[in-house]
Amino acid sequence: MHDFCFTIPYGLILLCGGIIGYVKRGSLASLGGGLGTGFLLILAAYLSLQAFHKRKNSYFALILETVCAAVLTWVMGQRYMQTSKIMPAGIVAGISVIMTGFYLYKIARGGNHFPSKAE
Repeated sequence: MHDFCFTIPYGLILLCGGIIGYVKRGSLASLGGGLGTGFLLILAAYLSLQAFHKRKNSYFALILETVCAAVLTWVMGQRYMQTSKIMPAGIVAGISVIMTGFYLYKIARGGNHFPSKAE
């Protein structure tokens, strides 16, 4: 599976979550964190998709996705430890752990693999 297939929805979820957190509670931290990481992930997914069209790998995008997911895992994990509330910190931390693992797997395996062209 290619990384942009998971990164685009993941970025959109974070983007929407930041907006919802701001609208419901007036939290600028939610707005900044959600918009910031959401936009970075969507940008990385776009770069990866463009590289995929050229049958290449974008290691910059893959590293950016990994760093965003790892930082979000740590931040939301800390938030969960402080509040012990599963929603939303625990859910976002859990999803981010899975995504971090996926991105690390992609880096270890050498990025996206392309089938050989049929003659």
